[in-house]
Amino acid sequence: MKGKRPVRKSISGSKDHRSAYKERSTSTDKNNKRSVDREEGIRLNRYLASTGLCSRREADEFIKAGLITVNGKTISEFGTRVFSSDDVRYNGEKLKTEKPVYVLLNKPKDYVTTTKDPFAKKTVLDLVRNAGKQRIFPVGRLDRNTTGVLLLTNDGELTDRLTHPGYNKMKIYNVTLNKSLRGDHMKQILEGFDLEDGFIKADAINYVDLSDKKQIGIELHSGRNKIVRRIFEHLGYEIRKLDRVYFAGLTKKGLTRGKWRYLSDKEISMLKIGVYK
Repeated sequence: MKGKRPVRKSISGSKDHRSAYKERSTSTDKNNKRSVDREEGIRLNRYLASTGLCSRREADEFIKAGLITVNGKTISEFGTRVFSSDDVRYNGEKLKTEKPVYVLLNKPKDYVTTTKDPFAKKTVLDLVRNAGKQRIFPVGRLDRNTTGVLLLTNDGELTDRLTHPGYNKMKIYNVTLNKSLRGDHMKQILEGFDLEDGFIKADAINYVDLSDKKQIGIELHSGRNKIVRRIFEHLGYEIRKLDRVYFAGLTKKGLTRGKWRYLSDKEISMLKIGVYK
């Protein structure tokens, strides 16, 4: 209700911590950002995402598993709020917020995007190791044999936004098939059909070159796993090459295979406000 100060859950239970909170909440604020931090704090999952540790959804899993402590106390409540002065740790390692980093990579073949495969010989993180000291992670996945546009960042909130099923950001792929795509099959892909995990249809599909009907361009919003490969396999085709040329407004223009660059301020702003489709 208006005029009432939000109630903050107790984290440490210590007298010193309560005194520090009282001092923060009663001091004169110099700007709105400091006021919000002093009076309301920030939700723990959002704080974890801001450290580059994980996305907000993954943060909830870490909290649920008892891997997060605040001021020495294991936290199990998702709604817990923390402050800039709190000691937040993951598996005993102290965390702190990082400067957000946004990297666009033109992924080559034979590199995996998962960061949790101990047997992977080549990962996309090997290609961007010079992008900074911050830990960055791929937004979504491209399988080992798929090339093209891949965003990596330590911005957990943006990662959640771009990978959440409700957002369904536009993706465009260039596909090379083992044989020419029949016209009736192209129409079928455009009208849609059922796969084992539900109905799927392309937003647009066409031949890249009418003289070579094995070369296909396909546009869709679905973020389902290996969806492009499954669409064509359903109709009896094999994909020889799969290249993502567009993702949420980002393209690989000017980037040779295996190279990366930082996003421009304009690109970052457009991603955040959702102008890119």
